[in-house]
Amino acid sequence: MSMKNIVITGGAGFIGSHVVRLFVNKYPEYHIINLDKLTYAGNLANLKDIENAPNYEFVKMDICDFDAFYKLMQDKKVDGIIHLAAESHVDRSIKDPFTFARTNVMGTLSLLQAAKLYWESLPEKYEGKRFYHISTDEVYGALELTHPEGIEPPFTTTASSAEHHLAYGDKFFLETTKYNPHSPYSASKASSDHFVRAFHDTYGMPVVVTNCSNNYGPYQFPEKLIPLFINNIRHRMPLPVYGKGENVRDWLYVVDHARAIDLIFHKGKIADTYNIGGFNEWKNIDIIKVLINTVDRLLGRKEGEDMDLITYVTDRAGHDLRYAIDSSKLQRELGWEPSLQFEEGIEKTVRWYLDNQEWLDNVTSGDYQKYYDNMYKDR
Repeated sequence: MSMKNIVITGGAGFIGSHVVRLFVNKYPEYHIINLDKLTYAGNLANLKDIENAPNYEFVKMDICDFDAFYKLMQDKKVDGIIHLAAESHVDRSIKDPFTFARTNVMGTLSLLQAAKLYWESLPEKYEGKRFYHISTDEVYGALELTHPEGIEPPFTTTASSAEHHLAYGDKFFLETTKYNPHSPYSASKASSDHFVRAFHDTYGMPVVVTNCSNNYGPYQFPEKLIPLFINNIRHRMPLPVYGKGENVRDWLYVVDHARAIDLIFHKGKIADTYNIGGFNEWKNIDIIKVLINTVDRLLGRKEGEDMDLITYVTDRAGHDLRYAIDSSKLQRELGWEPSLQFEEGIEKTVRWYLDNQEWLDNVTSGDYQKYYDNMYKDR
């Protein structure tokens, strides 16, 4: 591919920082532009290890600022966009749907229109260009929770991927599954997906869309289940569980997601959609029990002694029962598959948060937000 100048939006966030790191380290011939507004979930400290790399640049910008982004497209001669910037927490979307519509829908539209205008002004127009939009499995709605005959749900990390993949039902989200979003968050992402595809169908823009399952791993903002509960278990704080904890999610290690994004950005078919999942379904209550056992063991406590921290709370409005991604198309066409079994991935993740308590303390206290001023205010 001829692309050299790549914008990664939301590159200071959880998934985005892993993608930025991978591209900066793997492609020294590329110029990687990390574009982030630095809202509460954006943390430049996530990228300390590559912030001085010669092929890396940070730009603080709101994706809704069309004029600023259009100028950046022209100034930097941007060839490719990997769009991860989004409001992503369902609970926040229930309380503030307008922010989700603004960022996820209008922000995506701003990027699309700026890219369209710039690329269409070039002699080669769209040749060698790509707009890659990262979305979520939540746009598909929810699946029934069933137990296929002869398969008992596994409750330990030692169960195989196949067992976890079939334990809660034999129906999965495919790339052709009809959209049926149930929360303001998923509705905003569904709308942005439609805009991306419409820009291909209407203007011929070279786009690709992926829908991923729940990610876990280092550098995740601790409003999400796994880092929140690791921190709470460490400090013996309550573990709030919605309903009875029966909701099922498919979990994907974030580094494997970054690998998939790299592969699809370079080799995915234009105007196509790929699902990215971990073949790794867990009930929330079971993953919480695994976290308790793992944290207790690594802290030298009696394994499972903190089970009494589990506190059941009123279920979330519109809480989807089960998500499950079928990634076989990605495996079949591009050869991608998860590199880690969940047992190894969750062990690495827990160890990282326990070994990086300073990072977690800075995030939970808000001190991480000073990092931008300290590093970039004079640049």
